[in-house]
Amino acid sequence: MHKGTLFIIMAPSGAGKTSLVNALVNQDQLLRVSVSHTTRSARPGEVNGANYHFVSSKEFMAMLERSDFLESAEVYGNHYGTSQAWVNAQLNQGIDVILEIDWQGAAQIRKLIPAVCSIFILPPSLEILQQRLQERAQDDAATITRRMHQARDQISHVAEADFIVVNDDFETALADIRAIIRSRGLTVLAQQTKLDALLTSLTR
Repeated sequence: MHKGTLFIIMAPSGAGKTSLVNALVNQDQLLRVSVSHTTRSARPGEVNGANYHFVSSKEFMAMLERSDFLESAEVYGNHYGTSQAWVNAQLNQGIDVILEIDWQGAAQIRKLIPAVCSIFILPPSLEILQQRLQERAQDDAATITRRMHQARDQISHVAEADFIVVNDDFETALADIRAIIRSRGLTVLAQQTKLDALLTSLTR
């Protein structure tokens, strides 16, 4: 069976990556998003097990010691981690997996899985990014200021990604990411397994 592809989507907070990922997953049954474990508190409307697995710091550290995470990182004083067992199980079933993580986690994964495909989502401008953070009304002014400083740091790592998509128009950005995912399924390595019978018949 052809193994699934692991995709990483990176973006500064407020760039729209979660909305884009949700739309992608809703349109493709063979594409799933990994639900990270985190020590941060749930935001209004977030559901445990759907948006994140919300765990205590003690639980998180125990999982870290057991090497349960494919990658882990500390962001804004909170810990995040990706379940290694869950991701491997999906990939082994031929299902593509998307991880929404930052550049730190992406660097860890690239060392373990060199074939990973990473996509960086950029906002059209810092002004629009700040406007989006303000409009979603999830953070106070001090937190938004901190996120804007962090955004510049995140964006400085854009060259580490394989692809860049600017989220100016949502549907255009969605189509761009969908094209990237489709192209990875058409590589020789991916197609050799899926088209084994055809290739054999054509080369006899």
